[in-house]
Amino acid sequence: MRGTRLDNIVFRKLSMRSAVLSKPNRFNHVIGVVGGGQLAQMLVQAARKRNVGIVVQTSSRNDPAASEANRLVLGDPTDIEGTRKLLKECFCITFENEWVNIAELSKLEKQNDSFLPRLDSLDQLVNKISQRKLLAELNIPGPDWILLTSNQIAQNKLPSGWDFPLMAKASIGGYDGKGTRVLKCFDDLKHLYDSVEACNWLIEKWVPYERELALVVSRDLEGRIRSFPLAETNQLQQVCNWVLAPADVSHLVETMAYNIASSLLTQLNYVGVLAIEFFYGPQGLQVNEIAPRTHNSAHFSIEACNSSQFDQQVCIAAGLQVQSPQLIVPGALMVNLLGLPEGTADPLEERLDELGKIEGINLHWYGKEFETPGRKLGHATLLLKGTDAKQRREEAFNAIKSIRSIWPSP
Repeated sequence: MRGTRLDNIVFRKLSMRSAVLSKPNRFNHVIGVVGGGQLAQMLVQAARKRNVGIVVQTSSRNDPAASEANRLVLGDPTDIEGTRKLLKECFCITFENEWVNIAELSKLEKQNDSFLPRLDSLDQLVNKISQRKLLAELNIPGPDWILLTSNQIAQNKLPSGWDFPLMAKASIGGYDGKGTRVLKCFDDLKHLYDSVEACNWLIEKWVPYERELALVVSRDLEGRIRSFPLAETNQLQQVCNWVLAPADVSHLVETMAYNIASSLLTQLNYVGVLAIEFFYGPQGLQVNEIAPRTHNSAHFSIEACNSSQFDQQVCIAAGLQVQSPQLIVPGALMVNLLGLPEGTADPLEERLDELGKIEGINLHWYGKEFETPGRKLGHATLLLKGTDAKQRREEAFNAIKSIRSIWPSP
């Protein structure tokens, strides 16, 4: 069952449609985007404010970015021939997500000049196993890990000091709780080994943490690094529930997070926007995962900062002047709106109408075709007024309560 089809009236009411680009020279620059989901959609919206054209490679005219892009290249984002066509429509290509085939993309002409981030910078980040090896090379703290194919696992043993539960992760393709499994015993471990391609999975020691944090940064073509505020994130069933910025942590934690990001960006000669998810707890700050792209944890920046994460990516890709992102309000809360099982909540339009009545809410609706449980359909951002962290946290939790009374978590 594909889920509940979303009413076209709702789509028309909450998303803007742009005309198909007929004269490319109307724009200062034209950028290609591989992928047509909500991240691409918000990139298109940021580009429009900069008079930058966007051509999107996506598999469906119903994808979120398709209705707003200036041109479409219809085809699966992993289709190399589609990307070859995309190159002819623009001077630079960026990516909505990290599910890219570096070997295939490198066959395209002028790859070093045409892709942002560069392919050699992405190479170690598109796979979680190579991510972990990179962190080890740079002495950046992260969870202890082993390959699912290791001899110890084959012998039904765990490394010294390890115990259940454990976290298993697919090296590629995982997102929003997909491609991860919590292992509670050896039977779970054996079942995983027997049911997946073991060479594509790693096992991590469970990390006790007090909170989860995320930092989104950018690096331009001249090597200048800029950072958004460190944010606190909350997950339900390994899917982002809400984000609160700035995080209530010490300056030392902020500095360490920024230094980790700077080390990664510099080591990889990375150009573009990058996100790092952290665990913070008794063992200090540890890197959970790295995402070489714009990220759910910085959606608050659209309203709360002078330059959003999408504006950063557009300006860097188009060679425009890049602002240093700063909060223009005391703080911000972002709440994800996930698809709900049919019959468990009010009809979609009623939920949206009720959310719209919340004072100060900024509602982003992605215009997806179907509502299925857990699917990211939109998000809401509220700008916070509290002058200190305690006030903002109380303000944020009251807002979360109001939003979830209308739109529950799945």
